[in-house]
Amino acid sequence: MTLTEQHINSLLALCQKGNQLAQVEVYNRYQRAMYNTALRIVKNTAEAEDIMQESFITAFAKLHTFKGDASFGSWLKRIVINNSISQYRKSQRFMEIHDDRFPDTAEESLPMELLDQEEVPLKAKQLLACMEELHDSYQQILTLHYIEGYDYEEICEILKISYANCRTLISRAKESLRKKIVMHHE
Repeated sequence: MTLTEQHINSLLALCQKGNQLAQVEVYNRYQRAMYNTALRIVKNTAEAEDIMQESFITAFAKLHTFKGDASFGSWLKRIVINNSISQYRKSQRFMEIHDDRFPDTAEESLPMELLDQEEVPLKAKQLLACMEELHDSYQQILTLHYIEGYDYEEICEILKISYANCRTLISRAKESLRKKIVMHHE
């Protein structure tokens, strides 16, 4: 066990006892990564902030269920992803109205924010721009697989889909992304 793992385990033990300073320390260590995870799924800064905060509340309340089989960060990330997907599905129930009489609103998704950062290589910017053009379900599954690093089984569990459906979705999403990249290079 590394020194960092020992330290986080000590903090988690204090959190279970209700130590608010330990909770703030854990929050400060993980909040940025968890916010970015939520933002990649819900594509709305305010919703991502709410999801991240709710996920920490849930995690602290259910800390007694954390078994330590995975790292705390992975366990917390799973909570954030589940909450994000749940929120995303709720927001999909509302139909989007496209009308020229309404002013355009700025997009708030992570890839567009990344495009503004100078340290992101040009090819990564182009790839993220192409991902922005994909259907939401394709963006979501590619993000879970390639950006978040989940394997097929984990994605099946998160999205509540079959293994065959997962493979098909990833395959179709990759093909769609390839076509977008080719279109941008012409």
